[in-house]
Amino acid sequence: MRIWTGTALTLALIVLGALLAGTLFSATVAAIALLAGLLGLVGYHAACLQRLANWSEGDDEQALPPVRGVWGPVFQRLARRARAADEERLRLADVLDRFRDASHAMPDGIIYLSERDTIEWLNQRAEEHFGLDHLHDVGVALAGLVRSPDLARHLETGESGEPLVIPSPRRPALKLQIELIPFGNGQKMLISRDISQLEKLETMRRDFIANVSHELRTPLTVVSGFVETVMDGLDDLEREDVRRFLQMALEQSTRMQRLIEDLLALSALETGAPAPTEERVDVHALVRKVAEEATLLSAGRHSVELDLDARDEGDLILGSEKELHSAFANLASNAVRYTPSGGRIRIVWKRSASGAEFAVEDNGIGIDPAHIGRLTERFFRVDRGRSRETGGTGLGLAIVKHIASRHQAVLSIESEPGRGSRFSIVFPGSRLRRSRTPPRS
Repeated sequence: MRIWTGTALTLALIVLGALLAGTLFSATVAAIALLAGLLGLVGYHAACLQRLANWSEGDDEQALPPVRGVWGPVFQRLARRARAADEERLRLADVLDRFRDASHAMPDGIIYLSERDTIEWLNQRAEEHFGLDHLHDVGVALAGLVRSPDLARHLETGESGEPLVIPSPRRPALKLQIELIPFGNGQKMLISRDISQLEKLETMRRDFIANVSHELRTPLTVVSGFVETVMDGLDDLEREDVRRFLQMALEQSTRMQRLIEDLLALSALETGAPAPTEERVDVHALVRKVAEEATLLSAGRHSVELDLDARDEGDLILGSEKELHSAFANLASNAVRYTPSGGRIRIVWKRSASGAEFAVEDNGIGIDPAHIGRLTERFFRVDRGRSRETGGTGLGLAIVKHIASRHQAVLSIESEPGRGSRFSIVFPGSRLRRSRTPPRS
């Protein structure tokens, strides 16, 4: 309304000016004055419109030029709205950038698909999962880029209920769980999730249950057989036979008890149970105790040597004495079990420049290098028959590895078939202390 009001006033002034010119001079002068005024008014409006046109066609960052007269308020309002639009655009751009950053940081792959299943947008994780490149693959049909008949059928049917599991086209060892979520007008959001670790854990769970069932079934079968034998022939069996059967049943029940104790210990370690209160453990006293236990377990079948440097007397380890004893005793008892009679077992504690190590060395049967990497797996045995004969549960080294980790130590294994093995736990210097009590002379 202001433009029309201003223009009407301007026209009125032009007409009044022309009438005044006609009164003072002549009608011709009045006509010329009227024409000049109208041309000036039209020129003013044309110039303002041209400025507006130039501004609208120019750079977005170009400011709207100031204008006087009736167009002044219009240009001011346009300038305010342009500034507000610029601020909103910057805000939306910032939101979009943050959304993209968040999408790229997600552990899952995300792909936006059009109604024709062409890629509209994808994040970095999706690029890694499927071997795609957003610079070249946006606008291309996903089924043409990812060669997977199962995925193609999944896209064609558009099923959004049951997730699909496929190997990654880029890394077949990677297992991807695919979910389709419809949205908009026939569009889809594809979410890919790496479930390789979950698949591995599920396999481990199945193996664990199978192994536990097998390990418990064998002694239970033996005990059950002994009981049935004794019950069926109780009147005919000699006292010595009964004693022998009961002794074998006791050995099997002891084996089951040891297995259950190891399972409970390993479960507590693997589930991140709170570490016991740390104490200063006398290393020499602990190592001597382990050597004595190994000597008793050997029952004179081996030469058990203890290698302690008198200069290290008074060494202390910050940790759990119960757990450290379990780890040290596991290594020593393994050496006794797998070293043939007449063999030599050496138990060592020594300091080094960066810390200290506890080691058990033997000249037993040794281990093939191909098996060393799996020795700390639950229930893994190089020789299952021999392990059962010697009373092993297949969990000892898994327990040792976890205990070492809880003490910031590392379990190291060296072995050569036919020459023997060396198992060591290497402790960092931060775990070591010195006793204030002077060493014994």
